[in-house]
Amino acid sequence: MSEPLVLGIETSCDETGVGIVRGHTLLADAVASSVDEHARFGGVVPEVASRAHLEAMVPTIERACETAGIQLRDIDAVAVTNGPGLAGALLVGVAAAKALALGLGKPIYGVNHLASHVAVDQLEHGPLPEPCVAMLVSGGHSSLLRVTDVTGQDGGVDPMGQTIDDAAGEAFDKVARLLGLPFPGGPHIDRSAREGSTVAIDFPRGLTSRRDLERHRFDFSFSGLKTAVARWVEAKERAGEPVPVADVAASFQEAVCDVLVRKALDAASSEGIEDLLIGGGVAANSRLRHLAEERAEKLGIRVRVPRPGLCTDNGAMVAALGAEMVARGRTPSSLDLPADSSLPVTDVLAV
Repeated sequence: MSEPLVLGIETSCDETGVGIVRGHTLLADAVASSVDEHARFGGVVPEVASRAHLEAMVPTIERACETAGIQLRDIDAVAVTNGPGLAGALLVGVAAAKALALGLGKPIYGVNHLASHVAVDQLEHGPLPEPCVAMLVSGGHSSLLRVTDVTGQDGGVDPMGQTIDDAAGEAFDKVARLLGLPFPGGPHIDRSAREGSTVAIDFPRGLTSRRDLERHRFDFSFSGLKTAVARWVEAKERAGEPVPVADVAASFQEAVCDVLVRKALDAASSEGIEDLLIGGGVAANSRLRHLAEERAEKLGIRVRVPRPGLCTDNGAMVAALGAEMVARGRTPSSLDLPADSSLPVTDVLAV
């Protein structure tokens, strides 16, 4: 089957995503977000997210099918994120996918959320270069992966580094709260930073000292940076001085993007790999995109980043990985596949 028609379901956090793809062609990407329900809490509340998925699942599936111009019976397979993510939220998606697969008599593929962020780039830029280095940056993850087979065959997704504390997106949310900016923080800091100076404040770059690089060359740490921003803002407030929000946002964002890009390009160079793929919600950040492309060009490394709408969590990325599973003849998952909130990235396909 050269062009499989696959429906993908994503419910790992606060977006109910349903995507439909045929091969590498995106037919529908329907998303119902519960972010407004979480905003007053300053972060995602798992129980609220789970209930929102329950309410949104059927309407979102119907909207995706209408957009794609298909009937459910037309699909060749169902793909679903079975981890990592919020346990209750994952359960809703996995249960819905099992019901569809059983009712339609179609195979089901339980796939890894992080690998899906890699696979989605195929919908925009065509087949993935293999090998490539993938940097995934989101609210819950900051990871560097060596990808030789996005479906995970024969150790095809190999971790090179990851965050040892706060993920990049988490740091964006926490700093945004310090500055009085709305949740989620990433887009608001990006917007505010355009009016500020990237060199106004010299914030620290985590795990970049010579000693750190010996033990954590490709790992990330943003907890210290977050604390440094908090202390700087508190000092201004104690002195009765106004906090220059735009300068703080720009300087903080520069510190995050500098470390991310520096380590990602180092990882690619060390492996002799000429392609860097960036995915996850933080990949929508304009400064990260610009810095990566600017520095990579000097090293002869090609950068691939999906458009912003495909960087955040969505069903299209799950469908894209599911379609790749079908095309490469991977064995489908069993109907008793679990939802695993701490699923390692090396487990790309549930058995």
